[in-house]
Amino acid sequence: MTPLAFIQNLNTPEIVMIGAVVLLFFGAKRMPDLFRSAGKSIREFKKATSGIEEDIRSAMDVDVNVEAEVAKRKRAAAASKVA
Repeated sequence: MTPLAFIQNLNTPEIVMIGAVVLLFFGAKRMPDLFRSAGKSIREFKKATSGIEEDIRSAMDVDVNVEAEVAKRKRAAAASKVA
């Protein structure tokens, strides 16, 4: 089991205790709906996170391409001044 951000030290007894408390609060009939909605929320969060990550990576690629083009033009201008 991989550790989650702020709950790194949760072991099996703690997870069972949390499950029991959730069962007491929400009841057995609402548990599937509760976990389904939690799963959808996590999926949407991951999708949004990966979208932002892609935007940042594409922006970084554009910056690299612009810098390469500027350097190429500077070399061309310097070569034409020398000639």
